[in-house]
Amino acid sequence: MSAGKFLYSHRVTYADCTVGNHIYYSRYFDLLEAARGEMFRHLGVTFLQWQTQDSVFPVIECRVRYKAPARYDDVLGIELWATAAERIRLNFAYQIRNQAEDLILEAGTQHVCTSVQGEPKRLPEELVKSLQPYLTASVSK
Repeated sequence: MSAGKFLYSHRVTYADCTVGNHIYYSRYFDLLEAARGEMFRHLGVTFLQWQTQDSVFPVIECRVRYKAPARYDDVLGIELWATAAERIRLNFAYQIRNQAEDLILEAGTQHVCTSVQGEPKRLPEELVKSLQPYLTASVSK
């Protein structure tokens, strides 16, 4: 794992793929979500635990740039890091590479912190503090 980045691994399943043997484009959103969930688990508090504390982090925008196809049985490394964690805003950047280190995808997600009822609220200080080692605006390998 690179300094300042969290790494999640995923082996491409047959169910992920189209008849053309590449990951169906929308499945990448599931992979980004899985990687984010594992990062939160690594930080010590899961999404469900935050929800029980009345904090959820809905995606309000997602940007994806597809660079190359990922294929059945590829092992993907999904790197992610925080690019903003302030007031109510929480943003992440991602790079997905295959086992040959080919860049498959670059992405970014923007989130807001809300109560379970959907009211905007400040990010929990505990979360902001735990994200500090992963907070960067640069995209370096």
